[in-house]
Amino acid sequence: MAEEQIPGGTILIVEDTKFMRLMLRDIFERNGYEVIGEAVNGKEGVEKYEELLPDLTTLDISMPEMDGIETLRAIMKIDPAAKVVMVSAMGYKDKIMDAVKSGAKDFIIKPFEEKKVLSVVQNILKK
Repeated sequence: MAEEQIPGGTILIVEDTKFMRLMLRDIFERNGYEVIGEAVNGKEGVEKYEELLPDLTTLDISMPEMDGIETLRAIMKIDPAAKVVMVSAMGYKDKIMDAVKSGAKDFIIKPFEEKKVLSVVQNILKK
């Protein structure tokens, strides 16, 4: 029979802050996920999503060139079944609500708590 296993998967990180990208990459890779790409702004994030088609994308709400909501909408046009998790600092409640209405599956609040990040990602990748 099938063994219980940690759900792996491929992840694209779209985040303009290098330190935050490194933190997320570290959490994911230590827990069996493969980070297949990183993007530093929304425009690059959409291009990488289309090129890589990751199992899950983390998307910062506040970025230059295209903000997270615009990026999310562009990704959802490419793939209506995309699994996108928004990453936000506290205080962006309205934008988080917009993101959920636009197709985001969940959100993670900065600063990251590893258990929370993994819980959100595992729940989404199981669906």
